[in-house]
This record gives sequence, C-alpha cells and structure tokens, in this order.
Amino acid sequence: MRSGGIFDLAQLKDRVAELDELSSSDDLWQDQDRAQEVLRERAGINGRIEILERLTAGLEDVDVFLEMAAEGEEEGLVEAETRLADLESSTSKMEFERMLSGEHDRSNAIVNLNPGAGGLEAQDWAEMLMRMVLRWAERREFEVEFVEELPGEGAGIKSATFLVKGEFAYGYLRAEAGIHRLVRISPFDANARRQTSFAAIFVTPEIDDDIEIEVRDEDLRIDTYRSSGAGGQHVNKTDSAVRLTHTPTGIVVACQNERSQHKNKATAMKVLKSRLYELELEKQREEKEQIAGSKQKIDFGSQIRSYVLHPYRMVKDHRTNHEVGNTDAVLDGDLDSFIEAELLRQAEEA
Repeated sequence: MRSGGIFDLAQLKDRVAELDELSSSDDLWQDQDRAQEVLRERAGINGRIEILERLTAGLEDVDVFLEMAAEGEEEGLVEAETRLADLESSTSKMEFERMLSGEHDRSNAIVNLNPGAGGLEAQDWAEMLMRMVLRWAERREFEVEFVEELPGEGAGIKSATFLVKGEFAYGYLRAEAGIHRLVRISPFDANARRQTSFAAIFVTPEIDDDIEIEVRDEDLRIDTYRSSGAGGQHVNKTDSAVRLTHTPTGIVVACQNERSQHKNKATAMKVLKSRLYELELEKQREEKEQIAGSKQKIDFGSQIRSYVLHPYRMVKDHRTNHEVGNTDAVLDGDLDSFIEAELLRQAEEA
C-alpha cells in the first residue's frame, strides 16, 4: 500500500494484516533494517486507520447533532459546526499526505548543511539552519542520527550531515532543499552593520540496500583520521573517522559518529550511495528541463527563501511567495506552512 487508496479502510486493514504476517516471520528479524521499515509502515498505516475510523465516528456524531438542530436545539448546530471543522482538518491532512507519493517520499532523509562564503557569518547561519531542521524533526517526533558535524572556527559549523528517521521524512524535507538567505545585524561586527549570509541545505533519501548503486573500488579514495570532539574523554584515540571521496563525481562523505571505523565506513558508504542516486536523478531532471527550455541556474543568486531579521522581521519563500512574520517561530522549527506550500506548488506543476 505505497500509493493512493488513503480513504480505503478495507485496503488499509488488509495491508496491516500482511505486515503482521510478515513481522511474525523469523527471517525478517534477521535483517533489522528491513524489520524496522516494516514496523514503520505498519505504524503509519495504523495511524491512517485511526484517523479514518475517527472520521467515520465524527460524521455519525454530526448527523446526530444536525438532527438535534432540526428539532430546535441551537446547541446541536454549534456542536455540528465544531465537529465538521475538526473533520475538515483531519481530511486535509490525509489529502496532503496523498501528495507524497514519490518513489522515496516515505523514506528517511539524509540532510547535509554547508555555509556559503562569508566565514563566521555563514557558519553561524548554517548552524541556525541545522537547529531549525532539528527542531522541526523533534516536533514530529522523528529520530535524528548524526553522521558528521564539523565545528566552525570561532562559531557555527563548517558542515553537518544527519539522518532524519520517520515516515515521510524525505517527502517533507525535500521541500527545504536549496539556498537559504539571512539578513541581520551581525553579532560578530563591532560596528553592528547589516550582513547577508547564505547556507545550503541538501536532502537525499536514504536508499534501500536492495537498490543497486555501483561504486567501484578504483573510483573510491578512503581516508581515516581521528574524530574531532570536545576534548578529554570524548576524543577518540584511534583513527576511527572515515572520509570517502568518489573521484568521478568529486563527492566527499565523512562519518565520525561511531567509535568503530567499520561502522563509520558503512554509514559513509550509505550516504555516498544516496548522493550518487540523487545525482543521477538530478541529471535526468536537468535533461528534461533543457529539452523543455526551462532550466534555471542554481547558485547563491537563486535562494529559495529569505529570513530577514533587520530592518523588519519576515521569512519569505521565493518559490511560493508564502510569508510569515514570526521569524522566531520559523527558526525554532515551525516549517510546516512553508513545506506544505512548496509541495502543493510542486504537485500543481507536475
């Protein structure tokens, strides 16, 4: 049950029964990643079943209150309107999730952040964006697993890569991929001058192991080094961190989250394969856009969103023209309105 049929209660229950049978197999639990995927899908479908059953019960309640209103009880009409508003909200949520029907929209998301030119300003802005995405994931009760975080010199981060685990994580976060622009009074400038900073968010789906992505040994350079950390007991005494360089594409992936070099290499390889897969998809998209004559240059002049903290406060998405005045809430992870507006735009253009 990977696409469509979100309002087919019988079909959803049939799929849960299939997953229950699958989860009872001893063979499944020998592959923990696959087992976790099955459990996540089951939890997601059960959530939709719960909503559908609540919608059905809610509609029955509305009928009761409308009958009360028809008999002259004013409270019945008020209560019916309240219940209908709740039902509309739940239905809109399910309709929105129906748009997330891409091949990997249900997948976990690999998020990479990098500052643009600008030293401390850009590094600090990249860290602010990282916190924003992490707070959004926390609001949705998604699990976050860091692959690498390289602190900046003096402030912020030079780069960060982390995995966001949860149903539709990639489907949602792909709307955040692009260049983000910040305008503010610099906290690093003694003269309190206004500065503009840029940072990029890249989002790729976590690729299943059953998808074949060929990485030839001769195309791969593997470097090991000692993991950076806060010092003292947190600094590894061995070269457990791993950096992979894919020479044909120039893609570099590093992982230092684990104390085991073997585990770091396996995680880095998973991220590399996801990047290579997304690169191939991007090439296909570019070819289609060039044929259609609609290819746009992607650089720091084509930011997807601006966050203005001075001389006024506003966050504006340049793809959808969606605006929010509460910049603090957005930077604290309140991204749903921006994500929904962008996904709706993409659906309309598809």
